[in-house]
Amino acid sequence: MVCLSNEGYAASLEPRKIYHRMDDRAAERLGLVRIVDESGLDYLFPRACFADIALPSRVIEAFPAAP
Repeated sequence: MVCLSNEGYAASLEPRKIYHRMDDRAAERLGLVRIVDESGLDYLFPRACFADIALPSRVIEAFPAAP
């Protein structure tokens, strides 16, 4: 996902940066997404801070699997 806004989360998120989203259906039902942030840990953030993006398989393969 790409960060659209870091309002309220300046220490954890950078606008226009691509982040790994982890599956968390319970959080998604609440309008949240589980994101691996700058600390390398996963946290819940408002869905509105992000947009889904599709990356070419070549880009995905260039990075090791996220935790």
